[in-house]
Amino acid sequence: LPVHLPRLVSPRAMACVTQLSLSGAPPPQPFRRRVASRSVSRSTRFSSLVPSAIKDPTSTIDATTVWKDESECIVGTYGRGNTPVFTHGLGCLMWDTTGKEYLDFTAGIAVNVLGHSDPDWVAAVSEQAGKLCHVSNLYHTEPGATLARKLVNDSFADKVFYCNSGTEAIEGAIKFARKFQKTKAEKADANTPKWFRKVKKLKWATETVSFSNCFHGRTLGALNLTWKKAYREPFVPLSPGHTFATYGDLESARNAIVAGKTAAVFVEPVQGEGGIFPADRAFLEGLRKICDETGAVLVFDEVQCGLGRTGYLWGHQSVGVFPDIMTIAKPLAGGLPIGAVLCVDKIAAAMAPGDHGSTFAGGPLVCHAANAVYDKVTGPKFMENVTERGEQLREGLRDALKGDARFVEVRGSGLLVGVQLTVPAGPLVGICREAGLLVITAGAGDVLRLLPPLVVSESEVTKAVAIIKDAMGKL
Repeated sequence: LPVHLPRLVSPRAMACVTQLSLSGAPPPQPFRRRVASRSVSRSTRFSSLVPSAIKDPTSTIDATTVWKDESECIVGTYGRGNTPVFTHGLGCLMWDTTGKEYLDFTAGIAVNVLGHSDPDWVAAVSEQAGKLCHVSNLYHTEPGATLARKLVNDSFADKVFYCNSGTEAIEGAIKFARKFQKTKAEKADANTPKWFRKVKKLKWATETVSFSNCFHGRTLGALNLTWKKAYREPFVPLSPGHTFATYGDLESARNAIVAGKTAAVFVEPVQGEGGIFPADRAFLEGLRKICDETGAVLVFDEVQCGLGRTGYLWGHQSVGVFPDIMTIAKPLAGGLPIGAVLCVDKIAAAMAPGDHGSTFAGGPLVCHAANAVYDKVTGPKFMENVTERGEQLREGLRDALKGDARFVEVRGSGLLVGVQLTVPAGPLVGICREAGLLVITAGAGDVLRLLPPLVVSESEVTKAVAIIKDAMGKL
């Protein structure tokens, strides 16, 4: 088998599967795929629907009206200004109201892994919308159960909790970790003599640790974990009991993670918003060991780097270190809102009915779409394209920008790529957009971030590199 492709094979054959890290790391544990009740999306037979899904509506949309309505009626938290008003897309291309074509290397910030108007995704959404969209979590539906089986089969996890976004997944992980610590303390206290229990107040670990340059979300709990002061300071005071350690520094982590106090440690296997920094094997292994020694729950935030973005199904598989909890979201439903908390049994066992919930989470529409995405991402040769195009993009950028004094380095994993500059990258983003390439910034604003759909072609990567090279000449 190709080393980075999950395949449907027998348990005996799967035991022989190995995955080799691009960095030479040892293989992660093999997938535990068992047969799901529907292993392939029903939508594959509707692939001919794509052309009708991308009709050009430019004649009916006026950009000036859109800008005016947004300015007057939508809370101004995004600062978009008069950027393009997009109307439709296909694959890695999008078009605005003027008919101008753009090569999309943003993918909705790592969301549209299949690009725009993927035929199987369009068919899955259309089919399920015509049958059943929402019932709440009072009742059972099949798509979420089928998706959960696939997620469990292809990861370290034993159980899944659905939510609607990455920040909700982080909030859920905080609650799961705290409840686990409380339950663990209560079990230990059950062996304490009753007379001593009356004078001793039961305590358990409630605090959290995350790392420099991290991003975990914007709701209050997730914001508490997020490094950037500009995001946190307008909303202080935040909850007490959080500590930041230095990303990649195990000594700093050891000082921050305290037995009996630290409930959970949150880390991104590859930092995205923080500037595209992949964690190495030694750091993640060290965190695993420290958490085991202190009783802290290890949480991998794979909201941006998960589901194929790094060339592995999950980012941490490149180093073979596994968490207690993993949060995922962005790409899972290909553009529809979804998030999930994946966890091992000991964490799941601490949660009881009523401990957490969501009205919309895990609904049949979004989960049927997610099944279509998941089946394609885990299909033959999909990861091969991610790996090859990622290498092409990084090497192409290094070659194109060498000799430019403002260029520092290219770093990343798979198709999560950052170009470190000595100058702000914002103006470069604008020049690229004018030239028909959509890219964004990261880090302190001095990193050009590239997140193309995972189906990007060789010619599209070549074109993007050429545009960036030309844009740097105009910067």
